[in-house]
Amino acid sequence: MADTIRRVAVLTAGTDGPGMNAAIRAVVRKSLEHGWLVLGVRNGYDGLLRGDFEPLDSRSVSQRIDKGGTFLGTSAGEAFPGPRDVREALRNLNEEGIDAVVAIGGPSCARGAHALSQAGFAAVLVPATIENDLWGTDQAIGVDTAVNTALDAIDRIKDAASAQQQAFVVEMVGKTSGYLTLLAGIVGGAEITCIPEITYSLEQITQEVADSYVRGKEHCIVVVSEGAHPDAHAIQAHLAERQAETGFEANLTMLGHIQRGGSPLAKDRYLATLLGAAAVEALADGQEGIMAGLDAKGSTLVPLTDVVSHQKEIDQAYLELAAILAA
Repeated sequence: MADTIRRVAVLTAGTDGPGMNAAIRAVVRKSLEHGWLVLGVRNGYDGLLRGDFEPLDSRSVSQRIDKGGTFLGTSAGEAFPGPRDVREALRNLNEEGIDAVVAIGGPSCARGAHALSQAGFAAVLVPATIENDLWGTDQAIGVDTAVNTALDAIDRIKDAASAQQQAFVVEMVGKTSGYLTLLAGIVGGAEITCIPEITYSLEQITQEVADSYVRGKEHCIVVVSEGAHPDAHAIQAHLAERQAETGFEANLTMLGHIQRGGSPLAKDRYLATLLGAAAVEALADGQEGIMAGLDAKGSTLVPLTDVVSHQKEIDQAYLELAAILAA
């Protein structure tokens, strides 16, 4: 395929996260090394459907590696919601003479790349999602920075909570996956971790908060994914009603989108560079319809069909560790 590639498009889609710009940079410069022309797609798959392209060269991605978000912009929701959208995207790609697409993003981005691949167009994926909810890669771009952002917030909240002997319910990103919350809970020393993969009862949570008080703890931190059941609002309201029983005043803090922003840390810059370059090399080697992911040996190539047809599960060992360390 390398002989047939002359022009490559790169896009970012889905929710943004730290490290996406570093991935774009790697894709552009690795493509230029192969002598390919590179076009950036503005605002993800929405821009692809509008034919919104811009030329990118080495200077276009200068001083981008340390910036959060994505300078190309992104698109929310499903890539191709309508039955004719894939055809429209293919038409725009063909009109620009583009031979392959490198898509950077999470699950919805993966489904878009897979749709293009299934339609016969060369597409590869670079995994970038702070929720780490893509099957086939040990870690996605943005996770490490997001965890550290959450850790910094938890550490600060613990200072305030200990000073006044309070409980804090901390809502974190994670509508369908609790990976980020679970990891932040472990490294942040949270007493209770609530994630979407497990259903909890308000009575169970209340009892655990009360037990923390009895054990002599000066605070109680409850980290909750936004998709957990019950959610953070319900947990805080219930704990506030039962303050006499738990011993702690209950407060709610929502970290929200601050976890998506900020300068990517070294690990995410390196991972974005590694996987962005690996995606381009895959195209140069004649491979398409794949994701450039990470395993214990380094970068690995995973069929997009497998990525979109499997759901990533939480490691049971992490759950057990969180329970042990919370004692």
